[in-house]
Amino acid sequence: MSETRVWLVYREYTDKGLLSLVYATPDGERVLHKERSLHAAEPTAATTIDEDTLEPVEGDERREQYRKEAERMMEQHDPEDVV
Repeated sequence: MSETRVWLVYREYTDKGLLSLVYATPDGERVLHKERSLHAAEPTAATTIDEDTLEPVEGDERREQYRKEAERMMEQHDPEDVV
């Protein structure tokens, strides 16, 4: 089992009372999608996860968007910062 750090690149509040989060690798190539209750702890700028849980990102534009956002998060936040 190999672990990797992923950075928060997208969040959306759903109409079902959930917070949908997308964490991406710094290169924007792979992502982790998470849904959590709005009552759960606030998300952090980054998290470390098992690489096997990551999915590939479809589309060059989306990969570039996630890469840029991961880069911005890395520059502006420590991994454990609540965002």
